Amino acid sequence: MRRRQFVALLGAIAAGWPLAARAEQAGLPVIGLLSGNRFDERELAALRRGLSEAGYAEGRDVAIEYRSAEGQYGRLPALAADLVSRPVAVIVAIGGTISAVAAKAATATIPIVFSNGGDPIKVGLVPSLNRPGGNITGVSFFVNTLGAKRLELLHELVPAGTTIGFLANPGNPNTDSEARDVEAAARAVGQQLRIEKAGSEAEVETAFASFDRHRASAVVVSADAFFLSRRDRVAALALRHHVPTICDVREHALAGCLMSYGTDRTDAYRQAGIYAARVLKGERPADLPVMQSTKFEWAINLATARTLGLEVPQPLLALADEVIE
Repeated sequence: MRRRQFVALLGAIAAGWPLAARAEQAGLPVIGLLSGNRFDERELAALRRGLSEAGYAEGRDVAIEYRSAEGQYGRLPALAADLVSRPVAVIVAIGGTISAVAAKAATATIPIVFSNGGDPIKVGLVPSLNRPGGNITGVSFFVNTLGAKRLELLHELVPAGTTIGFLANPGNPNTDSEARDVEAAARAVGQQLRIEKAGSEAEVETAFASFDRHRASAVVVSADAFFLSRRDRVAALALRHHVPTICDVREHALAGCLMSYGTDRTDAYRQAGIYAARVLKGERPADLPVMQSTKFEWAINLATARTLGLEVPQPLLALADEVIE
């Protein structure tokens, strides 16, 4: 074999090596990024920004192995086990509380940093926010605890409705507690709650058809990574069935849902990047308190309101953080 061909062959082989193997050759630590959802570039950029603020750049100081369940939560245990077998220096679990649950079940030794919207104590990730203990800590933005607030905001726009729909993912460990909160809020304003559960695109369509049959005047969409990744479809179905919806993050409102209300996820992912860097520098997750994101965003899609024939009161528009024309 000629020298030029040999060099080209070596280059092709090197290009085909797994990232973790190449990182090991380069002496770089590897972050295993585990998500139950499709990766969102805005959130990934925020995570990388947090790493950068702490002195780590992907490809220069650290390598990242990406593993996504694409909304199929049943794949998470195998994906988490794969990262553990590499092994990686730290696992960052995003895209739903269930990602962190899968990571914790896979390892008791590799450090884990999570960023999700559930209550980490309720789902058993940590015994305490201030003293998480063990090998896991992270950032919680508590979107699942804001379901009652979302119903109240929706009630402001659709006060006459007697039935409100609640769309939930049965695979999300926070579903039951969020449903109880929303149901209590509905009773407080004299409304009944119609709960429909969906974990696939076909089931989302069935759920909206059911809301239509039961004459739900509006729908609260549960804070869930699956629904976020299918936000265009959720918005399209809501418009097809002429039902106002409120979701947890602004991306839903940008996609065409009527409103969104929740914490700023990008800030939470930035903080997770900072925590991952601190772990890489030698700090123990047990000594890093679980951070709570307190930055909220309320968005109203005025174009959707007009399509639905709703008039949004000026005081509500003035209070919103973002009005989408």
